[in-house]
Amino acid sequence: MYAIVRAGGRQEKVAVDDVLTVDKLAGEVGSTVKLQALLVVDGEDVVSKAADLARYEVTAEILGAVKGPKINIMHYRNKTGYKRRMGHRQPYTEVKITGIKAGK
Repeated sequence: MYAIVRAGGRQEKVAVDDVLTVDKLAGEVGSTVKLQALLVVDGEDVVSKAADLARYEVTAEILGAVKGPKINIMHYRNKTGYKRRMGHRQPYTEVKITGIKAGK
């Protein structure tokens, strides 16, 4: 069984025990978050209707905060002596999928 979930503005394919990196989420390490399911595949059954997907619940446990790769930004103007250097590292949250269950 696997699901396509919306996580931080992107769509990710997840199964139970998968670890994935999503945009920063509010929450403590070890807390549980619910992700919105967009598609659920269980063997031969494919669920994609919004009414049916409302029954499914994809839960994940927060493992911790991580940072993305460093991005270097240089501003330079010719013949003026103007140089500026900036950097950026995007904050992410690492989560582990703990369950994909059909509810009520």
